[in-house]
Amino acid sequence: MLYKALAAGDGEAVSKLVTSNNNLEWRYNGPPQCQYMMRALTGHHQQRKPEDRKFRFKTSRITAFRDRVIVEGWDGLDAYCVHVWTLKMDGSHPVIAEFREYFNTWLAVIVRSYGKEVRVWQSEPRLHRNRSLPDIVLAI
Repeated sequence: MLYKALAAGDGEAVSKLVTSNNNLEWRYNGPPQCQYMMRALTGHHQQRKPEDRKFRFKTSRITAFRDRVIVEGWDGLDAYCVHVWTLKMDGSHPVIAEFREYFNTWLAVIVRSYGKEVRVWQSEPRLHRNRSLPDIVLAI
């Protein structure tokens, strides 16, 4: 729903999906000029040229695990991203409370349970398999 609302430019729908106290925790791993989702969520993309305002992120895989939603996708041919949303309950419905964006990075999600680490998810950036991408492990 979030990506559809952003593509439609529906700020009201986006605001219903994010924590109501406007206190979204943000973490970003990548070059400063590529903070695409931050600009889209805050409305700063509206300050760009009209052809650069369109929300172009295309999801290739969405996975939910516990209170996290992991979204893998592309913003054009060169910008591969993994988004990790942490959800919390706001009354009777879940909202996004934390957002992590990983730009052009292989990401593995590890869960520690009973003293053992279990890999529960790993990114698959198909178009970048032959390129050197840094590895990041996200432990939850």
